Amino acid sequence: MAINAAKLIYFSPTQTTKKIIEGIAQGVRFDTVEHVDLTLSDASMRKPAEIHDELAIIGSPVYSGRLPAVAISRLRQLKGNGAPAVIVVVYGNRAYEDALLELRDVALEAGFRPIAAGAFIGEHSFSANCTPIAVGRPDAEDLGKAMGFGKIIREKIINTRALDQAGSLYVPGNFPYKELRMLSDVSPAIQEMLCTRCKMCLLVCPTVAINENDPTLTDKSLCIRCCACIKSCPAGAKTMEDPRIKQAAEQLSVNCSLRKEPETYL
Repeated sequence: MAINAAKLIYFSPTQTTKKIIEGIAQGVRFDTVEHVDLTLSDASMRKPAEIHDELAIIGSPVYSGRLPAVAISRLRQLKGNGAPAVIVVVYGNRAYEDALLELRDVALEAGFRPIAAGAFIGEHSFSANCTPIAVGRPDAEDLGKAMGFGKIIREKIINTRALDQAGSLYVPGNFPYKELRMLSDVSPAIQEMLCTRCKMCLLVCPTVAINENDPTLTDKSLCIRCCACIKSCPAGAKTMEDPRIKQAAEQLSVNCSLRKEPETYL
């Protein structure tokens, strides 16, 4: 295949997915690399990105074994035009379940031809000092494996004469996908005495859930519990205090402490 450029397409509120996608791109080593960041709300208002004669590297985090609904809606605006794609999910060291299969199906629906896939690990959104879950991941070892995966993808592209020869891509998962059960009445709590009103949380919220005029207020119906606001707050004013989230974080910290490694499919 004559492919000399790549588009990095990702939904990445806490930047873990973006880091993995960039690591893979470094291994592929194309001269031209363009980012298509679908994280913030303005992504849904931009002209849909079209991919022609490029390799798309598409990434999303995993929420409870599925893709976040907001990521799916933004990915569906893409126009793949038959371009080859690498699909990647990033999960918090528990399990990715049906997410990779779902991403493959979304990519096919958008007109891409998946040729490779991977499931990598990133620090869990609920990870905190008292409940560490995959802290610091992707780390140097993860990024090294992402780059190595990119090198293998490059060899596959070089050695495949035409996209039709690549065949269909198998990834694990079940269809119908598992039911997505997300709490809908939870958002991070804020310690108003610590909040400096810097509005950094406004800049990273993917769903505009935080009030523009008063950043201490969050619309719980819009919040997707990505915890980008918590991890980006320079004053440490935001925390997840809901007892259901704290219980889940405690269980994950205990039950998912054994390091998992990336899985790749070609």
